[in-house]
Amino acid sequence: MTQPSPLASIVLFQLGPVPVTQPVATTWAIMLVLSVVCWLVTRRLQLRPNRRQAAIELVVTSVIGQIEDVVGKDPRPFLPLLGTLFIFLVAANLSGLLPGAAAPTSKLETPAALAFIVFLSVHFFGIRARGVLGYLASFAEPKLIMLPLNIVSEATRTFSLMVRLFGNVMSGEFVIALVVALAGLFVPIPLMVLEILVGVVQAYIFTVLATVFIGAAVGGGKG
Repeated sequence: MTQPSPLASIVLFQLGPVPVTQPVATTWAIMLVLSVVCWLVTRRLQLRPNRRQAAIELVVTSVIGQIEDVVGKDPRPFLPLLGTLFIFLVAANLSGLLPGAAAPTSKLETPAALAFIVFLSVHFFGIRARGVLGYLASFAEPKLIMLPLNIVSEATRTFSLMVRLFGNVMSGEFVIALVVALAGLFVPIPLMVLEILVGVVQAYIFTVLATVFIGAAVGGGKG
């Protein structure tokens, strides 16, 4: 019996000529759940925070501090993108642990879409910070001869960002599925705990790399 390719996605239904695959539907579900949860936990903020609000503020403050350390500028313009990216990636990476679900980041289209968003965001923030001419001139730094290499680097690092996320999440799900098939349901529990750690770490790495790229584009980063 031939096994389906890990690059293949199950088509659930069609929206006109556009096929809606399982990763896309899972992504929509994650976005809906996260939107509802975020609305619920932030709808009654107070000047004197309770424990829940204090925990949220601690997380936000920590994220802001890390962004500022990397970018070297006011982190607030970058917080909505990078904070949302990290929260979504954690949820998406861990969604594969739910019975009958597959993490959308274990299929190539979702990491590709996220990497493309980072690619566009890097240029958006770079142009906003330096202006069009100033940002384009940065590709010729430190010497004009570096222009082709810097342009190629933009594409290769985006591709690397996509492949790193896809490969790590996909391989983790594949190993767990294989162990379940061979050894039964309860044996792979330690692997599932490891997969939780890997999912969180991969979300963190993806977000940190996106922050480094943006920091370099706006002229204050360390990348």
